[in-house]
Amino acid sequence: MNCLGLIGGIGWESTALYYRLINETVRSRFGSLYTARLLIDSLEFQALDTLVKENRWNDAGAILAEAARRLEAGGAAGVLICSNLMHYVAEHVEAAVDIPLLHLGDAVLKELRGARVTRVGLLGTRFTLEHDFLLERPKDKPEPGRPRKPIAVFLPHERDFAEIDRIIYGEVCRGIVRESSRDTLLRLAGELRAQGAQAIVLGSSELGLLLKPDDFSEPILDSTEVHAIAAAKWLIDSKPSVARPAAATRRTARG
Repeated sequence: MNCLGLIGGIGWESTALYYRLINETVRSRFGSLYTARLLIDSLEFQALDTLVKENRWNDAGAILAEAARRLEAGGAAGVLICSNLMHYVAEHVEAAVDIPLLHLGDAVLKELRGARVTRVGLLGTRFTLEHDFLLERPKDKPEPGRPRKPIAVFLPHERDFAEIDRIIYGEVCRGIVRESSRDTLLRLAGELRAQGAQAIVLGSSELGLLLKPDDFSEPILDSTEVHAIAAAKWLIDSKPSVARPAAATRRTARG
């Protein structure tokens, strides 16, 4: 089995969820005492959060890129970002290493296409809702001569963005779970369904810690769960790569 590098700590609760889901999927495939080969580079969330709030995305991207280089040098054959929001700087990570980035958006879009869903409601942070960086992916572009219906994305009303951010950052990221906040998110999901959404995508790692599929009447895609399971399948299906310590050393030297 190959080794997968996880860029985590953004925050640690969602990183722990990725770790558990990937290992559960590997064990369900092989049984017994099998576990996934994983490396985790756990970043300091407060520093990244400050950069995000100051709109210093290049600096945030540089931190994730350096983490990816460390993981590649440590033997990872692929890398994964354990955060929805930080996929905004995914290109920084992809450019920093020679190993593939397993992008959350690709995993979610593959799941939606497989279920023939073309209208989705999206719940996430304000930044995720305001920028198309999760569900706008090159791999989802139609091939020549093979037209494909685009996926329509429905969003909560802008007046609700601040409340969703408060729930994610002010509560769930701090280990707080409130029934009133769950009710708010369920109401917003119902409004998205009324707009025409066939399914709801939980576009924040923290939302999956607060909401479960049984909470909803409509189909739910927890992006973290979809991403983690896709990563585990990549580990299971990929052929072990040959270590390239010299390449890793040269890349580190370039900075």
